[in-house]
Amino acid sequence: MTQPEEIQWRVSPDIIEEALRKVLLVDCGGSRELAQLSEAMQYAVLGGGKRLRAQLVIEAAGAVCDFAKSTFTPEEYLPTACAIELIHAYSLVHDDLPAMDDSDLRRGRPSCHKKFGEAQAILAGDGLLNLAYEVLLQSAKSTFALQAAKVLSEAAGRIGMVGGQYEDICWSGNADLQIDAAPLLAMQARKTGALIRAAVECGAILAQATDEQHQQLRQYGIHLGEAFQLRDDVLDVEGDPALTGKESTDDANNKLTAPSVLGLEQTKQRAQQSCAAALACLENWGEAAQTLRQLAQFAVTRNK
Repeated sequence: MTQPEEIQWRVSPDIIEEALRKVLLVDCGGSRELAQLSEAMQYAVLGGGKRLRAQLVIEAAGAVCDFAKSTFTPEEYLPTACAIELIHAYSLVHDDLPAMDDSDLRRGRPSCHKKFGEAQAILAGDGLLNLAYEVLLQSAKSTFALQAAKVLSEAAGRIGMVGGQYEDICWSGNADLQIDAAPLLAMQARKTGALIRAAVECGAILAQATDEQHQQLRQYGIHLGEAFQLRDDVLDVEGDPALTGKESTDDANNKLTAPSVLGLEQTKQRAQQSCAAALACLENWGEAAQTLRQLAQFAVTRNK
């Protein structure tokens, strides 16, 4: 069973944290209100987290460079890694709101809206989303960077994460709605999987992967995203809130989840199948993709 401390990261998590702190720093010009907004944004981002999406950008890029035996410079990929974490953090702030998942806890402490207020949390989320694209555009020095930004914006928007969240809300609380596995998994692929897949793709694009490599890593990201969300659904049923750091609100919100549609055991089996499919995408990558393999295994064995 792979645990985070066993993974040989190309970049220390501390480096990612420091990069996030730097992009969140802002001169508020003496404004108390802007300082409060900045505090809320920092609270949402710097309160812990696995940094999976940020690491995926770097690890995918590193795998491409290792495979091509070209120079890998981690600093080149940190702006995109930070941007994805900012988008992920904004989505969590909004997800926790009473109008959405109505969760009072996130990462083991009060959700942003419980700490700062609902209106303030909404604006902090808006600020994080816009800051993400500010970071991307400031670092965009090639057509590859612009291509990666396009992939990320689509994955985070109406055909990706936002669209999947909208479907999830529309389906929640509808006792008469009959959904089978296919539309449920498609919704989850947008809501959760799209940003994970985009993180892998962005790393591949920025490292100038070949078309074949890009597609292999894209498919890896798709399967990894599914495995990750299915494990989340399992943890919502049998996870320990002291470890997950958040409340399980699926039952209270009458949400459609993989266990409610497939059953708990079949959900676990499907997660393992997704992990195996992700690993199969890396079959020809050798040692260059070893960390990506560890991440796929971690996705289905983690307890938080």
